Amino acid sequence: MIAAGMKIKEFGTVLLTVADKDKEETLALAKRFSNIGYQLMATEGTAKHLENAGIKVKTVGKIDSESLNLIDVIRKGEAQMVINTLTKGKQPERDGFRIRRESVENGVPCLTSLDTAKAILRVIESMTFSADALKPMESAKEGVLS
Repeated sequence: MIAAGMKIKEFGTVLLTVADKDKEETLALAKRFSNIGYQLMATEGTAKHLENAGIKVKTVGKIDSESLNLIDVIRKGEAQMVINTLTKGKQPERDGFRIRRESVENGVPCLTSLDTAKAILRVIESMTFSADALKPMESAKEGVLS
């Protein structure tokens, strides 16, 4: 990714617009991005799926939306990464092309595969500091240290 000129940031906002078939798998990714401090933005359908799972997300309109839409977000530099998985059908294919083109033209990494997003997320997680509470060990509860 670096060799291709993409700059992956350790923080910022990730914009999600994924096919229906990928929405369930996207939940775990979205939680992980959120856990390392990324803000989440998503188009209506994706945002609704994330919200139903208790994940905080800002909703943005699709390409033809008159309110703040994902193309505006990309052009204004409000997203540091875009995850856009492919869908079938004429209009979604054209929309996906426009999303990917806007991302490239504006220097925003655009990932079209959830496997690639997972790999990049692992790298970002390894570079960021996070702490999880440890569960008490049984022997520690009894006052015995090993």
